[in-house]
Amino acid sequence: MGPHPAVADVRRAVREALADVQRDALVLAACSGGADSLALAAALGFVAPRMRLRAGLLTVDHQLQAGSAGRARTVAEIGARDLGLDPAEVLTVTVGAAGGPEAAAREARYAALAEAADRLGAAAVLLGHTRDDQAETVLLGLARGSGPRSLSGMAAVAGRYRRPFLDLSRATTVAACAALGLDPWDDPHNDDPRYTRVRVRRRVLPVLEAELGPGVAEALARTARLAREDADALDEWAGSAYQNCALSDIGEAGKPVELSVAELERLPDAVRRRVLRRAAVAAGAQSGALFATHVLSVDRLITSWHGQKAVDLPGGLTAVRRYGTLILAISPIP
Repeated sequence: MGPHPAVADVRRAVREALADVQRDALVLAACSGGADSLALAAALGFVAPRMRLRAGLLTVDHQLQAGSAGRARTVAEIGARDLGLDPAEVLTVTVGAAGGPEAAAREARYAALAEAADRLGAAAVLLGHTRDDQAETVLLGLARGSGPRSLSGMAAVAGRYRRPFLDLSRATTVAACAALGLDPWDDPHNDDPRYTRVRVRRRVLPVLEAELGPGVAEALARTARLAREDADALDEWAGSAYQNCALSDIGEAGKPVELSVAELERLPDAVRRRVLRRAAVAAGAQSGALFATHVLSVDRLITSWHGQKAVDLPGGLTAVRRYGTLILAISPIP
């Protein structure tokens, strides 16, 4: 008799995600102890030795709740004792305040995961995001008017990070844990309505399912895949266009960037605005602080030119048009 269908699904997803990883490489599962990441760690512990891979576990203690250190140690012990994962480490972080609690915790968590992966020489770090998480991400991007890149959601592969469960539901990971006799930890933050993502999960998605019928999460995840294909193609086009428009050396970050207005004018709106965003980031603007409204303001220097003044951008950056050249540089413009 084969494994429970949910167990088979999570194992298959992990196996497929690791198909290109070289033999004897180390793969780490990021595990909070919740159902999604616990099912992920269990699947990795089963699949890795059969693929001749080494498997470990990382759990992050954000120090945001009483007893968090003890829970993190328990997760690491389960990984080492029950799932056969070695190493199994607790990463303790200090969460700042910039960008709000969710963003600050995420930044601290990924910094810790990256440091540990580098230190341990890991080929990949697996993350337990599911189709439900993807649907929530798409809805949040849609509500914020963030454009197709945001609507494309989370990538299945992003550098060292891999998300095997983006085609699986949260219900599947819960069922897999139950079938394997694993007892997931329910983070109270996942039910706290102060967090935007929690309100989307608990209030918005259920209303959509009730009013529009079942399958909304699947449809949103499918939208993410389609949007990612389009966004990737446009980004590739914009990369080539950026090189063609450049009048300055664009290889050194933080240096002034000069672009040909005539070349920019020839580009479709979607490509040109991507070029402008790349130029702003290359010149010194922080990507996370550079919003669509900023890019549109710079774009008007190209599409609606009537001798207007320079545009101020995050990070002390200024964009100005002079004699057919768009210049982006840290103020003052040279």
